[in-house]
Amino acid sequence: MFKKILIANRGEIALRVIRTAREMGVKTVVVYSQADEHSLPVLLADESVCVGPAASNASYLNIPNILSAAIMTGAEAIHPGYGFMAENPDFAEMCRDHGIVFIGPTPESMRALGSKAGGREIAANSNVPVVPGTGVLEGVEEALLAAKGVGYPVLLKASAGGGGRGQKVVRTQEELKSAFGQAQEEARLYFGDPAIIMEKFLEEFRHVEVQVMGDGQGHVIHIGERDCSIQRRNQKLIEEAPSNLPATLRQEILDAGVRLAQHVNYAGAGTLEFIVDRDGNYYFMEMNTRIQVEHCVSEMISGLDFVRLQLQIAAGEGLSLQQSDIELRGHSIECRLNAEDPDKDFRPAAGKVDEVHFAGGPGVRVDSHVYSGYIIPPHYDSLIGKLIVHHDTREQAIARMKRALEETVIQGPKTTIPLYVKIMDNPFYKRGAVMTNFLKTRMEM
Repeated sequence: MFKKILIANRGEIALRVIRTAREMGVKTVVVYSQADEHSLPVLLADESVCVGPAASNASYLNIPNILSAAIMTGAEAIHPGYGFMAENPDFAEMCRDHGIVFIGPTPESMRALGSKAGGREIAANSNVPVVPGTGVLEGVEEALLAAKGVGYPVLLKASAGGGGRGQKVVRTQEELKSAFGQAQEEARLYFGDPAIIMEKFLEEFRHVEVQVMGDGQGHVIHIGERDCSIQRRNQKLIEEAPSNLPATLRQEILDAGVRLAQHVNYAGAGTLEFIVDRDGNYYFMEMNTRIQVEHCVSEMISGLDFVRLQLQIAAGEGLSLQQSDIELRGHSIECRLNAEDPDKDFRPAAGKVDEVHFAGGPGVRVDSHVYSGYIIPPHYDSLIGKLIVHHDTREQAIARMKRALEETVIQGPKTTIPLYVKIMDNPFYKRGAVMTNFLKTRMEM
């Protein structure tokens, strides 16, 4: 096992990695920007190194500074968390070139799966269904021609992207002419790659994802699936495991996820994202080659520590678990605690946290880097924590989540907590009638 690792991230995921590493006897180094000087990960890590000013492109995306910090502190490996450098194959390759282990898949796997266009091709070769669509489009004229074949409405997507960035729903030819350039520019701005693909846009569907672990030698297991259909602007708000799908369909999706990951000899933690339409047809969307924000619900129903598994695989200890060892119990729900105002189109709400009190009690878990007096910087994602519950049944888990939300107090910035209380009371949500357009069609906002 490693003696020391560097965490190239911030916030709750940096703190999450620190906690498991400490339990394993592994020393941690956390990098930070000037805006995060007083953050909890910086206070709790064994060592910390400032890698630049507040802007992420000058700090958390600054590869030379991050590698220098790892070399200077003697870190043997780098955990990228999620976001920032987590799915950057060039960064993973540079780690390898400098004799530093990247805790994640190989650069080759990331390049193959990291783009949506590449993922679609691999899925087809793995006999996994994909949404009707295209590879990378060279320009607006090719996009106009492709849309005639795919059929409106269509979805333009950044090939290198995620989190809803670089996505445009297009319903007419005229819309496509202007939207294509906008999607390219947004893709270039957020991901440094303007490549755009097109898919048929489905109006209503579930977002279901499969959690896998692989050893890089062809051994891949799944640790169940999650439903992530409650979203705003293509970004997830609430996740739960397992999904509310028929057993046969669930097993087909799980098998498809494992099959695709095996096709590339996947190493480490990964998530394969699928959409499921009203008729029970499922299609592969993309694979996230990293740990997910919502990994916690899968940990709760499996009893496994995914960061521990990541470290063991990266350290060459392999994956000793077999599929028959995985026993999933009960139901888990996660609410992302975002510093946003749901009444004002989820406008970010940075600023000082005057007071915070997190829920407790049986089956309640909180992953957060926020403390009383903490100042939420305006430079990064609005996620300030995650509230996760577990119980025997979905009905009981919903009741426990509502209780935990009502018990949680964050004074200062607006948060999404009041919205989640309403969702827990929503009759459509209670009976599992959730689609990605839930907030628009099933809630009075």
